[in-house]
Amino acid sequence: MEPLLQHLERFSEVLAVSRTTHVSTWDPATVRRALQWARYLRHVYQRFRSHDRIRTTLERRLHCLWKEGGLGVGPVPGLRNFEALGRCDILLSLRLLKNSALGDASCRYLLQQLFAGAGVRDADRELLQDSLASLARRGSAVHMLRFNIYRENPNLQDDSLLKTQAELLLERLKEVGKTEAGGPSKLLCSLWERLPQNSFLKVIAVALLEPPMSPQPQGEELKLGSPRILEEGSQELLHWLLGKSEIMAAFCRNVPAGLLTLVAGRYPALSHAYLSVLADWSQRLHYDLQKGIWVGAESQDVSWEELYTRLQNLCQAPPPLKDEVLTALKSYKAQDGNFEVPGLSIWTDLLLALQSSA
Repeated sequence: MEPLLQHLERFSEVLAVSRTTHVSTWDPATVRRALQWARYLRHVYQRFRSHDRIRTTLERRLHCLWKEGGLGVGPVPGLRNFEALGRCDILLSLRLLKNSALGDASCRYLLQQLFAGAGVRDADRELLQDSLASLARRGSAVHMLRFNIYRENPNLQDDSLLKTQAELLLERLKEVGKTEAGGPSKLLCSLWERLPQNSFLKVIAVALLEPPMSPQPQGEELKLGSPRILEEGSQELLHWLLGKSEIMAAFCRNVPAGLLTLVAGRYPALSHAYLSVLADWSQRLHYDLQKGIWVGAESQDVSWEELYTRLQNLCQAPPPLKDEVLTALKSYKAQDGNFEVPGLSIWTDLLLALQSSA
């Protein structure tokens, strides 16, 4: 056990150094030994992941190394627990690829080792290539989603950049759904915390409009934008959105009324949630006798104008959404006393305003 722990300690130092300018002294042979060391520890992970005693011992040592840091350069990100041993080669390769201090000869050797080309069969190398390619796709998707996507376009659902971002999101949801339990929810929560939220909400809206088309022929490879990916990703997205009341409220507040009406027309469950949010907003308004209008008690409350505009858009939608909205408004009015005189019930006033603009 002690030799294994020493190997672990030495590799922690190697991993820490791989992020510094010290790699300028590494020659191809040093890179080769570092990669071999990383692959060895990945095999250690595969061999002992079901062995509780060894796993606990290794994890305890990893935690100590993470706190102490390697060679005085501070904690080693990415090598904090036993699970990290299963991706040692990925961590090392990524850090070396990103480190401009690595010499030209060593960099060329690293690329040759990672991407040896056709005709070279190596299970370890192929696994690493697949992992790096997956990481590159994830990084590209997040980078695309970080763009400031709200441009002056009245029809956001037709915006080419938004549609590309939406397809990337749906493809990523499909990917994590196949490999991780609860993966789609974790991914969406992570993106919600990391990305500009108003922009992300618009990407979600456009993603929910991606139409499921004809089924994919059997044996045909799923590609970005393929119908089955879009359909399955949309369902994951809808499930997550409806399960997060605060995010759903933000979705209703920040997505333009016309775009949100299109989404509501596609998903009955979302249209019901949208109406519930609008009803909640209405309860925060009161009638100002002096001004003769409905106003909010606080500055962040939705205005009468916005509430009316959103309901007007819904009432202009084709059936059955239009009919469902009008039925709901009449029900709210009846529950509120079924008044016909303006100023007593916000639902009376909203229905009168909607009828006059029809």
